[in-house]
Amino acid sequence: MSLNSIFQYFVPKDKKIFFPLFEQAANNVVNMSKLLVEAVNSDDSVNREDLFKQIEKLENKGDELTHQIYLELGKNFITPFDREDIHALATAIDDVADFIQGSANRMSLYQIDDYNDHIRKLCELILQASLDLEKAVRELKDLKNVRNIADSCIRINSVENQADYVFDRAVADLFLYETDAIRLIKYKEILAALETATDRCEDAANVMESILVKNA
Repeated sequence: MSLNSIFQYFVPKDKKIFFPLFEQAANNVVNMSKLLVEAVNSDDSVNREDLFKQIEKLENKGDELTHQIYLELGKNFITPFDREDIHALATAIDDVADFIQGSANRMSLYQIDDYNDHIRKLCELILQASLDLEKAVRELKDLKNVRNIADSCIRINSVENQADYVFDRAVADLFLYETDAIRLIKYKEILAALETATDRCEDAANVMESILVKNA
């Protein structure tokens, strides 16, 4: 029996409250990502605004889940893995939700109704990274499928690299072809928020890779 298996055996069941909270938070990010993709592919402005409002509600739900994880961290002496990793993972997942909502909020406030291929691609990449984030988080509770977690983290890193390329190309196109300075600024801020969401997914992946190393 591995040291990790022995450790898991002695972790009280109520200390495993962290895992369902992480799973709920990751699933919440996936749902937000799906709504974002739907919004940027919608031609109906009323429907789009409704989707943005749904994203905001889910972001509030994510804040509550993150707060609950912090509370549990403060109440429990024994934790399934390092306390700083629990805090870092909760923060990273919450940051993903924040930047998804921030992107949607900018789209709404700036009254953007023309979503180009770059914006749509970044939204799809956020969804892709979020799905892998959720897959990895669901495997954390027993750490039996380490390979699955590592593979998801690798895919998230790959998605983040793709997002960097899309962002750079999008900004380059803005400076080359956009003649309206205000419009350029609006689009650049939206693109930056979208790209940062993938960065935060990578942050979460890095935390999970650290957990794997410590519990190998």
